[in-house]
Amino acid sequence: MYKKLVITTLSLFFAASTPSLAQAENVMQKVARTGVLTAGTSKDAIPFAYADSKGQLVGYSIDMLNLIKEQLEKELGKKIQLKLVALTPAQRIPKILNRQVDIVCDASSFTWERDKKVDFSLSYGATGTQLLVKKGSNIGSPESLIGKRVGVLKQTTNELAIKRSQPQAQLVFLKDRAEGYTALQQGKIDALASDSILIEGWLETTKNQDAFQIVPDRPYSSEGIACIVPENNSKFLDAVNYTLYKFMQGFVDGEKRYVTIFDRWFGANGVVFLNKDLRDLTVETMQLVIESREEIPKSEL
Repeated sequence: MYKKLVITTLSLFFAASTPSLAQAENVMQKVARTGVLTAGTSKDAIPFAYADSKGQLVGYSIDMLNLIKEQLEKELGKKIQLKLVALTPAQRIPKILNRQVDIVCDASSFTWERDKKVDFSLSYGATGTQLLVKKGSNIGSPESLIGKRVGVLKQTTNELAIKRSQPQAQLVFLKDRAEGYTALQQGKIDALASDSILIEGWLETTKNQDAFQIVPDRPYSSEGIACIVPENNSKFLDAVNYTLYKFMQGFVDGEKRYVTIFDRWFGANGVVFLNKDLRDLTVETMQLVIESREEIPKSEL
């Protein structure tokens, strides 16, 4: 009887202490222990991260996550499983803070307010806030947004950009981008604010793309796309940054593997085609990141 009581007591103790022990682990220790990298991402951020026709999560940011997984396998000396979890923008930081995901890579942008709670990787892409409106709409300038119903996702840089550009716009909060596209088509909102590339991605997949236009020509904001990781995880962040840097250097240097990854999403036959000006801008942005750091030897690309 006494022995059973001791075993039961110890079992309860270890069960109660396991969450705190897991919480004390850093990401590298957790991945090394479990063999799993749990990554939050999006299901509707074409072409960065979205569910394809088979329900599989794919995209430019998913490819970055697979490269990060490969780097972790090298550093830890073991196979790693990449477990993808679809999140809404509002869930990203809470899930990181609660350690329910180890990293988020979708179409996230840096803000100082977010940086108080989490850490950001190097930017591996760029975008900005623009509006999707019906063809022929006179909406575009900040002045034209006064009193207009502008659809946004909560806790996004798009929401922040519209508030800054025109405080008198009537913001309509949406549960996801799909709801926003539907609301615009049904006339429930006058414009949908989102990342430029995400809007382009949606237009590429819709049958009546000629019924819409993207405004204004100059985005309301310019933002870098980055991954989010928990604070105080420098070794893990180093591995993430090294991976992204290696990808960017390989792409700029014309390494086939990295060019293929980029072109899968942004090439002539990609999901969203970047014209020469935008592609040159992307290369220039990556080059600035590369020049600020020591180059990786060709043998490692």
